[in-house]
Amino acid sequence: MDDCSLDEFRRRWLEELAQAQAPRKRRRPEAAERRARRPEVVPGRGEQASGDSALAQGLLEGAGRPPAARATRTEGQDVASRSRSPLAREGAGGGEQLVDQLIRDLVSKTWKVIAEDEVLWYRLCQQEGHLPDSSISDYSCWKLIFQECRAKEHMLRTNWKNRKGAVSELEHIPDAVLCDVHSHDGVVIAGYTSGDVRVWDTRTWDYVAPFLESEDEEDEPGMQPNVSFVRINSSLAVAAYEDGFLNIWDLRTGKYPVHRFEHDARIQALALSQDDATVATASAFDVVMLSPGEDGYWQIAAEFEVPKLVQYLEMVPETGRYPVAVAAAGDLMYLLKAEDSARTLLYAHGPPVTCLDVSANEVAFGVQGLGWVYEGSKILVYSLEAGRRLLKLGNVLRDFTCVNLSDSPPNLMVSGNMDGRVRIHDVRSGNVALSLSAHQLGVSAVQMDDWKVVSGGEEGLVSVWDYRTNQKLWEVYSGHPVQHISFSSHSLITANVPYQTVMRKADWDSFTTHRRHRGLIRAYEFAVDQLAFQSPLPVCRSSCDAMATHYYDLALAFPYNHV
Repeated sequence: MDDCSLDEFRRRWLEELAQAQAPRKRRRPEAAERRARRPEVVPGRGEQASGDSALAQGLLEGAGRPPAARATRTEGQDVASRSRSPLAREGAGGGEQLVDQLIRDLVSKTWKVIAEDEVLWYRLCQQEGHLPDSSISDYSCWKLIFQECRAKEHMLRTNWKNRKGAVSELEHIPDAVLCDVHSHDGVVIAGYTSGDVRVWDTRTWDYVAPFLESEDEEDEPGMQPNVSFVRINSSLAVAAYEDGFLNIWDLRTGKYPVHRFEHDARIQALALSQDDATVATASAFDVVMLSPGEDGYWQIAAEFEVPKLVQYLEMVPETGRYPVAVAAAGDLMYLLKAEDSARTLLYAHGPPVTCLDVSANEVAFGVQGLGWVYEGSKILVYSLEAGRRLLKLGNVLRDFTCVNLSDSPPNLMVSGNMDGRVRIHDVRSGNVALSLSAHQLGVSAVQMDDWKVVSGGEEGLVSVWDYRTNQKLWEVYSGHPVQHISFSSHSLITANVPYQTVMRKADWDSFTTHRRHRGLIRAYEFAVDQLAFQSPLPVCRSSCDAMATHYYDLALAFPYNHV
């Protein structure tokens, strides 16, 4: 009801109230004389009650009249209305209160209907990211679901800030050094100097870590070449080895590879699409894309030749039928499209690229500076569709070591630099929204969401910041550089990977020495009640019932100088 309709509604009710009070003015003369001879008294309850009865009767009569009659007002009625007695004016005030109460009742009923609208609460849940895969028919009371999701979100945020939950150090392979780690949705893959590849599903209580076997059964354990790179998505696991071999496993079918590919030289970069089954590798001057055909057999989807060695390689998400990759080779940046085998040059003949990340529509990469006198290091953002530069961010002395565009909130991007600072960039204005002095050495990994930043440094520290208040919440230390960080609303995966993967033979005899050199993977869970008892991945299921993770305060779990 708008303001004009409300004023009209109030005016009509006041007119009807005046008409109901007008007959009381026309009293008999004898009654008026008797009243004049009587002493003046304050009206009692009986008189007030009779006035209220007349007022109610007038309201009922007015409500029963047709609209045309209620809208008619004579000059005599206006005079009578202006010459009303105090009692009549008091009755008119009560009528206004009744009108206001009626309006309040009507509005309250409207709000009650809105507050119980299941479609509205379902849309609120979807807008805030709660139960995104659910339909409106899955629950009978979406208002209650929304309240529970809000309470759980508050609990998770409190646990994150206070470092409370469950933490596990993933089991290490004896006599081997960690080479590379990757994770996707709580599933972790790790490769070792022994050639072994292991997978953990940290979404379960029972952290089973099966070995992904090589296709060559003649290879004895520990006799395979070192693992160079590992990648994983929801269904595939991929490992590249020092001798140029590539193994691809389907996590839904078993622990043996579904495809094995060989390069003539060492694999320098590896990328796996997070949306579909596409793998890209860079070896020497060749970039190869592999994907299964319609018959299910893996084949080469596209092959490219570049003039320089590729250092960074990423798959572009959400490209549809034909895969697209971005490759950085020295001072050259290529957009590689499998649909027509065309190469689109994005950036050329400038300083070398130092880091790379892609989203569905944009690519961000850091480039070295030309010296403080000329121009400092910066991050360039290009449009993948138009192939042109959109932004140039930063102008600092040291090189950018990592950038995260794909996991950042809208209009924001986070980066790490050799100067130890974490910078949050506003991609709308091109300015640095916040700069955090996070690490003593360079920043090696970084990720952010709508309220926090998690960063890893070369010195081995994992730091958690609330960037809205510019406050460090907590940090955990290990003796190796932090190579991998990945978190969700309720979990965190960190990996400390040593630079040196070769150890002296005498060091293997000491457990303490081995622990100091081998690397470390930690899994944090801040909502213990969300852990499942069995993994949805067949390769990660176990027959044992033991629980390997316990609930405790993480602040008491790791001293600052742990290992």
